[in-house]
Amino acid sequence: MTVAFTFPGQGSQAVGMGKALAEQFFEAAAVFEAVDDALGEPLSKLIFEGPLDQLTLTENAQPALMAVSVAAVRVLEARGVRIRDKVAFVAGHSLGEYSALAAAGSLSVADAARLLRTRGRAMQDAVPIGTGAMAALLGVDLDTARAVAAEAAQGDVCDVANDNGGGQVVISGSKAAIERGVEIAKAKGAKRALLLSVSAPFHCSLMAPAAKVMEEALAKVDLHAPSVPLVANILAAPVTDPAEIRKRLVEQVTGMVRWRESMAWLGQNGVTTFVEVGAGRVLSGLVKRIVEGADTLAVGTPEDIDAAVAKLA
Repeated sequence: MTVAFTFPGQGSQAVGMGKALAEQFFEAAAVFEAVDDALGEPLSKLIFEGPLDQLTLTENAQPALMAVSVAAVRVLEARGVRIRDKVAFVAGHSLGEYSALAAAGSLSVADAARLLRTRGRAMQDAVPIGTGAMAALLGVDLDTARAVAAEAAQGDVCDVANDNGGGQVVISGSKAAIERGVEIAKAKGAKRALLLSVSAPFHCSLMAPAAKVMEEALAKVDLHAPSVPLVANILAAPVTDPAEIRKRLVEQVTGMVRWRESMAWLGQNGVTTFVEVGAGRVLSGLVKRIVEGADTLAVGTPEDIDAAVAKLA
């Protein structure tokens, strides 16, 4: 059994996530306390009690999801499922790369929290509210989505943001272009094409100001080689060198999340068990549609911890 840990991105957040972990395991409680201290505010209270509209704000959702993921990892490690010993690779969807790096010892939890708060604010500030949009195209492949984006642009920005796998591709850019893209995708045979409820057009060239902010922020933190390789979103290939990790994290702000290719690479390189660590089960559903015969496990509750320890320790 060869194992990869995967870490969810924005959209997996829910009020109350991680609360049972913090109540039952001091290792988890310590992670939430470290995040609160790093941000100088009780983010854990917002995570555990809501309200959802505040938790969903990009600047809150990003560090919150990281906190839940790393809390679960720390509990697993205290029970014998250590990344260094039991896991071959880590990967994270968009902000989940920061969770993966914190879990694998490349970033401190405090630095990851502060970076994600900065990232969330920078991504929100990069584009005036209401001028950008994203849409999910279902039942299309990457080539079709690229053709849709090219036809829809008409002088505006329309980029492929996420190639999630399972026939799910997301486009991002100027609102008018994305609205055109929805109609074009339907004409090109998409099963569904729908605008997403997001606060900004992530992973497109409109995020260039945010990439600049992250380049400056990442230059100021200590970043070590992770204990196991990170399969980077932007490459769909493993990286371990801290300088390259910094570079890829910056590129990732405007670049496409190559999730389908990343999971396929893991499958082709011997990974049989994919453990989604943190909130929700979105990534587990995707990987089953990408890697034939993949064994998946989601770990976000105390009960999940028991099952994971029984399987992996």
